[in-house]
Amino acid sequence: MNKAIRLLTLLFVFTFTLGNSLYAQNLSEELQLLITEAKAKNSTIKVNNLNMEQASLETKTARNTLLPKIYLNGSYTRLNDDITFNEDMESLLVGTQKLLIKEAIGVPFNAPFPEGIPLTDIPPLQKKNILKSSVDVDWILFSGFQVSNAIKASKHKYKSLEITNKIEEDKIVLKTIDLYDKLGLAIKSEEVLKSMDQYLEKQDKFVSTAIKNGLATPIDRQKLNLAKQKLATKKLDAQNQQKLVIAVLQQYTGASQAFLNNLQPDLLPFPINETMESKKRKEINALEEAELATSYKSKMERNNFIPKIALKGHYEFIEDDLSLLEPKWYVGVGAKWNVFDGFVSKLKSDQTKIEGLKYREQINEAEELIALSITMAQLSLQSAKETSLMTQQEVDLAEANYELTNKQYKNGLTTVNEVLDALTEVEKAKFDLQKSYYNERKAAIELLYAKGQLTF
Repeated sequence: MNKAIRLLTLLFVFTFTLGNSLYAQNLSEELQLLITEAKAKNSTIKVNNLNMEQASLETKTARNTLLPKIYLNGSYTRLNDDITFNEDMESLLVGTQKLLIKEAIGVPFNAPFPEGIPLTDIPPLQKKNILKSSVDVDWILFSGFQVSNAIKASKHKYKSLEITNKIEEDKIVLKTIDLYDKLGLAIKSEEVLKSMDQYLEKQDKFVSTAIKNGLATPIDRQKLNLAKQKLATKKLDAQNQQKLVIAVLQQYTGASQAFLNNLQPDLLPFPINETMESKKRKEINALEEAELATSYKSKMERNNFIPKIALKGHYEFIEDDLSLLEPKWYVGVGAKWNVFDGFVSKLKSDQTKIEGLKYREQINEAEELIALSITMAQLSLQSAKETSLMTQQEVDLAEANYELTNKQYKNGLTTVNEVLDALTEVEKAKFDLQKSYYNERKAAIELLYAKGQLTF
């Protein structure tokens, strides 16, 4: 039983992977190249990449807050004079020095101070020339969880921007495929018009022969010439449409003019399973990451009341110019506790919470709109498929009607106007068929996008 379940699981995974690869394989190499170039050229993606880089730097900045900060200091100061004791204090210090010397040499303290014994000068509290060189160390040992929450917030912000980039890439795929298919539609339209031109050439030869034999009038030739002129105008419009689409493709993808001029898109329908499962859309993932980012930012602001602990260290490289009251080095640990800040931290945290609620509301709305878009895409695809089948029947009917009308005209049973009308119906039906293929491809791509299955 377990073996059968494993086999079924492997079969499902293989089928799903094969399905996704089939979608990718239905894109020609030239179209995949256009999509790649469009992504590389897109300014929105470039700007978003810079935003992602900024978010990554924010994470590093927050993490580096816990690293010790080391500062080297150097200074020179000249005072107007040495800082010394006042006369009374100096007299007291000199007297004390004499008493100590008397005691050391065994002279009674009330006896006169012996001559010839030098006394040490009383040093100043601070010399007037002060040269200092030192190093300071500041090290945050505990940030009250603010650093950890800031790191988490910036990471989720980065993920949100990363997913936003993927959303933009999907939009680029949709637009590039649509432009590519529009170019294919314009080319197919010109091909339809060229085939109509061949029909008219055959009619022209027949009318010329018929006029010689008295079976047709010069007016019939004039009508054919007018039909040719109209057809030439339509061909020019189709060619201009191709040039316009190529210009848009060149601007959007940056591809060369020569490469675009050689494109021959084929409007073949995508083989797609309409009942495939829906995946969570990237838009939802991006909003959820943004919601998490605001949640951690709110925690960071709320934790402002938690005590912070830091270490402070100082070391003097030059001792000579230190005052009598200055240490050579010291190390200390201190705490800072924001007991009451006028509710500023709480208000900031509440504001950020509201931002999170906004994201949650956007998520709920997006889920509803996505469900609606899936339904609309499914209906559009079904309608497009039915239209393609119906239009193919219209083409068959129009061609059969033209053949019948043409035979009747050759047998003198109808007029050249009827033949031209039948030919116009063939032209319209063939053009509508190509347009239905375009619409079917577009509907299939939009269904893949709506269900989160766009893997191109």
